[in-house]
Amino acid sequence: MGSTTARNDEGRGRSDHGTGSGTIGGAGGANGGPAVTGGLGRRDVIKRSAAIGLAAVPTTGFLASCASGSGGTDKQVDKGEKTEKNPLGVNGSAPLEFVLFDGGFGTEYAQDAVKLYEKTYPKAKVKFSSTQKIQSTLQPRFNGGTPPDLIDNSGAEQMDMGVLVGKKQLADLTPLLDAPSYDDPAKKVRDTLRPGVVEMGQFDGDPVWIMYYAYMVYGVWYSQTALDKLDAEYPETWDAMLALCAKAKKKGIAGWTYAGKYPYYVPFSLYPFIGKIGGREVLDAIDNLEPNAWKHPAVKAGFEAYYELFKKGYILQGTPGLDHIQSQTAWTEGKALFIPNGSWVENEAASTTPKDFEMKVAAPSSLDSSDKLPFGTLWASGGEPFVVPAHSKNPDGGMEQLRIMLSEASSKNFTSKVKSLSSFNGGTDGLTLSSALKSGEDALAKAGDNVLNPRLQDWYVALQKEKIGAGAIGEMMAGRMTPAEAVKKCQEYADAVAKDSSVKHYKHR
Repeated sequence: MGSTTARNDEGRGRSDHGTGSGTIGGAGGANGGPAVTGGLGRRDVIKRSAAIGLAAVPTTGFLASCASGSGGTDKQVDKGEKTEKNPLGVNGSAPLEFVLFDGGFGTEYAQDAVKLYEKTYPKAKVKFSSTQKIQSTLQPRFNGGTPPDLIDNSGAEQMDMGVLVGKKQLADLTPLLDAPSYDDPAKKVRDTLRPGVVEMGQFDGDPVWIMYYAYMVYGVWYSQTALDKLDAEYPETWDAMLALCAKAKKKGIAGWTYAGKYPYYVPFSLYPFIGKIGGREVLDAIDNLEPNAWKHPAVKAGFEAYYELFKKGYILQGTPGLDHIQSQTAWTEGKALFIPNGSWVENEAASTTPKDFEMKVAAPSSLDSSDKLPFGTLWASGGEPFVVPAHSKNPDGGMEQLRIMLSEASSKNFTSKVKSLSSFNGGTDGLTLSSALKSGEDALAKAGDNVLNPRLQDWYVALQKEKIGAGAIGEMMAGRMTPAEAVKKCQEYADAVAKDSSVKHYKHR
């Protein structure tokens, strides 16, 4: 899933949860809802453009008058001298403009990073601003050839990454990635990032156009307190999962619930479950829209296992009619043990979460001993997309600001203030983490190299959300479609998009 997913409240995907509203929901959620402070909003995550899928905001006419060249009013500042402390050759006296999406992550973490830039380049004047209306605020400036130097392109008005890339409006971030890291000159910036972050910023090739600053862990979320009351541990096998659900049912507690109105949440645990069963190549084939990709035995096995939750009555009654907030509330109230979700859920469900809930996330259970990948395999990926416009006046300064933000100190500051991991691989030493954040770190450590990052929801937003999510998986989970029928529908939907010449197609390389 790699392009932009813009998501609205009805269809959270990963992009919507970003900082904006949180590359997850927040001060202006995907639909302009109330602000959620201190964390990532789910809605924004789903919207993350290229990595997230693009968007909910109409792009008709967007960049229509944008110059594809570098002339006009976008004359760039002279480059500075490259030194050990200034590896990008930043002009230390040139102004820098930074526009941040004002969402669930707030603005303080970015303002703190700006202060570090100003300390490093005391002659530079930094103009920092924030808005919830990224597209309406910045579209005229792109059209006029005067975009800012660094943009947090998130929220409900996220600009379409595919259009920006296609119109050659974004700078290639390879110089940033190949520059020495802020903390250790012996390491390149790219070598300090979490798995999959670099790849998420790519579109059909090597250039990296987007830097996802936040980092999301997807999986099966639960309350350790609730499991303790049942004298149970998180089930590492599917048989153990079914046995625990049966035990909970006898106590009047459902095994699972999910966002029934937005069933594309189910894949947050189902897709890595399928990848674990059959290997990451199964998910790659699905992303590539390959013929018969959905007919792979691992997909069939995964669908049948989840369908068993419905057949055995282990799903909370009424779940198909619940939205994301309602299902999360039922979960935090103890009506169900498990919910498929992403790491924004801690912040988004904070108002209904009991103090002793001890929220945690785990990787999908193993189906059986024939699984291709080990227990611990999960889905994790970047969120909160930052871009440097190609025709800004000071693109080197924009990249340098990102280099500073990807330092250990800035990462720790971000995590402590917004309750989210950053894409910097580390930055939590010495911090007091919530049980949810700690479990996310532990899950990533256990996964090691077995971190999956399906791209369907980023590359083909409508296909993932409206067709496969709502039209197949949602119907199956509600018992209105058998696993075999759901598999057939998914393949039909994917084949239609593969044959549609009006749709830009992407492939894993």
